[in-house]
Amino acid sequence: MTKRYFVKKAKLNDLAELTSEEWTFSREGATKNGILVNYLAHTYERLEYENKIFVDEKNGRAIFNTGLFDNFYEPLYAYLELNKRENTQKWYTVGFKSAYELARRGVDNTLLPERANYFEDPSLLIFDANCPINIQFGHILNDPNNIKRLPKKIKDATNRTTIFRGALDLMVKSVTANYKLAVPQYYKGNIQLLLPVCLLEPMKADVALVVTKSNDGKYYQGHTCLTLDMAYNNARLIARPNSDWLNVREGK
Repeated sequence: MTKRYFVKKAKLNDLAELTSEEWTFSREGATKNGILVNYLAHTYERLEYENKIFVDEKNGRAIFNTGLFDNFYEPLYAYLELNKRENTQKWYTVGFKSAYELARRGVDNTLLPERANYFEDPSLLIFDANCPINIQFGHILNDPNNIKRLPKKIKDATNRTTIFRGALDLMVKSVTANYKLAVPQYYKGNIQLLLPVCLLEPMKADVALVVTKSNDGKYYQGHTCLTLDMAYNNARLIARPNSDWLNVREGK
């Protein structure tokens, strides 16, 4: 198969409608179905790594499990055929089909591939309130690429370290009281947790702190902060975030 996955906008729109899920951030200027583009690209990459793409060169077709479902909770598969046009990508997406629709095309349903898997230990998806968090303050508050993710008022504040520490204290209390506030994400082969950091208003997240549990399971390492757009894109690879603080409306 190809190194990257491409799909035409019309087919992308079809898939978005089939899932009845919002795939575009509500902020002004957001790319239509931008979340879905990111989701499919990384899902395809993971499936390639796991060797879960069904390729039938003889009949000129390939299939992969998108990990998404239609309104009837039926899995949706990307159905590709060999491209007969010269000087173009080898495969093109015919559409996104259910198992029933693929069977009508003569596809043996026992050959349908599994969805991507991102973790083996489900406990990593739950925040452990007994573990302290070590924060990489130097990177978060001094690194130019990271500090630009913070609200302007915080970036310009002379006491931003104090403000950030206060927000972290509130975050730890909030997540300890409600572990569901911690949203899992997949990044470069690891399961991490996204924690809401409220810098301007007590109950409104401005960025997400990324934490990874240590190998011995005794503490978390707080590596960096992500914009809510970045956090949502990463989290959506595993599942649709079921959180009030991380959703397509709050992205920025």
